[in-house]
Amino acid sequence: MSNNIQGLALIGGQPVRGKGAVFQAFDPSKNEALGPDFHAVDAAQVNEACALAGAAFDAYRATSDHERADFLDQIAAQILALGDDLIARAMAETGLPRARLEGERGRTVNQLKLFAELLREGSWQDARIDTALPARTPPRPDLRLRLVGVGPVAVFGASNFPLAFSVAGGDTAAALAAGCPVVVKGHPAHPGTCELVGRAVAEAVRQCGQPAGVFALLVGSAPGSGHGLEESLVRHAAIQAVGFTGSRRAGLALMAAAAARPQPIPVYAEMSSINPVILLPGALKARSAEIASGFAASLTMGVGQFCTNPGLVLALGGADFERFADAATEALRPLPAGSMLTPGIASAYQRDEDQLAGQPQVTTLLRGESSACQAAPALFRTTGAAFLSHQALSAEIFGPASLLVACRDMDELLAVLEGLEGQLTATLQLQDDDADDLAAARRLLPTLERKVGRILANGFPTGVEVSTAMVHGGPFPATSDGRSSSVGTAAIQRFLRPVCYQNLPRALLPAVLREPNERGVWRRRDGVLTRN
Repeated sequence: MSNNIQGLALIGGQPVRGKGAVFQAFDPSKNEALGPDFHAVDAAQVNEACALAGAAFDAYRATSDHERADFLDQIAAQILALGDDLIARAMAETGLPRARLEGERGRTVNQLKLFAELLREGSWQDARIDTALPARTPPRPDLRLRLVGVGPVAVFGASNFPLAFSVAGGDTAAALAAGCPVVVKGHPAHPGTCELVGRAVAEAVRQCGQPAGVFALLVGSAPGSGHGLEESLVRHAAIQAVGFTGSRRAGLALMAAAAARPQPIPVYAEMSSINPVILLPGALKARSAEIASGFAASLTMGVGQFCTNPGLVLALGGADFERFADAATEALRPLPAGSMLTPGIASAYQRDEDQLAGQPQVTTLLRGESSACQAAPALFRTTGAAFLSHQALSAEIFGPASLLVACRDMDELLAVLEGLEGQLTATLQLQDDDADDLAAARRLLPTLERKVGRILANGFPTGVEVSTAMVHGGPFPATSDGRSSSVGTAAIQRFLRPVCYQNLPRALLPAVLREPNERGVWRRRDGVLTRN
């Protein structure tokens, strides 16, 4: 498999030159274009990829769990086989450092393997059996349920995670595990990285003998050129669900397109979050300098381009808050500006920073010099009363900027939380042995449970573990559907639906619902969880 980037899409397992607009990648660290030319696909090519995915669905979903698990493992192996070429190209297209991208490659491979383990274990199908009760009045038929894939899934790669939330990232891994073909629209901010990973997936398709339409990579247009290709992909009749990570504006456009279809489909979109960090009085008094140091590191990780970036800090005003504000300012002051992912993201950061700094109720504590694709840390402060009175203060700034809010008392802090939109995370900094901190946290928890998908204690929200218990989601607008997660094995549930089989002969039943239970997977029989 050649690592030579050609600017091509992948449809039906074959490299295809797009018939749409031509663009180039961009190196934000050098502020210059990167070859080769990339050719965006046109509507006919979108239609071809989706039609092939639809045609492949029944054959692919009929494969066994073990066959799909082997396929996911093969994708992981092919990504690793790309070697340093993948890391070098991703570095050039994103400005992200080598260590970050090598870690992200490891995460991408590991989440593929995690879904492979889930498939081999088998409980993902949620098999349920209610045995027949012919003597009951009225008689109960034999009822058996399992989960099946919904159909082809459109996946949109994210700008800030060129591997873990891109071509072979979590959305793709979950959909393929569920038995759903995937049509990926690669992100135009790192098209060469997308092409390399796309080839790895296509090679795994070939080696595992999967239908050619089970995976496609579509080359999209340059950043800022509209959403025509995206919306045509979502509107295609073969597509049955969408996975998306990106801006609220783009996510809402996809949701509208999906809702306007003759057959509406779900869009699982991760869009916007400011991830409040709450400093309770005992922790603030005991560890203000330590918390400030950790906060500064979290805020500037990846130049603030994490969806879990701590963009809001809440605490009670007073001397301890002032010490924290001073310590956080000093921790951020020596940190240099860093390269943002694209000129458009850098421009939006500077614009949003200007707007927040210009609010009369806001004091600027620190604002480094940003230019071109470079973004410097920024820290602002306001009061709880001002925050409650001005909705603009709660807007997300995508980058290394955060707003400190000094609240009058715990009632006002709770009111601020109640007024927030849905969030991916909320963090409690508290003293475990402080009765007042524990009482305050207990009071805040019901609100946090309504507002966020993940609640942390004595940590920072950046960094998402790929595991069985992780939730990376939250109420709107953090995600479009707060019942779902885009990280961890629970992510497979987005691309599944239940089917019930009533009185079907054993020969027609899916293997997981037959007697005897040859694989020994966990099943719920007459309400009892068992391996029988």
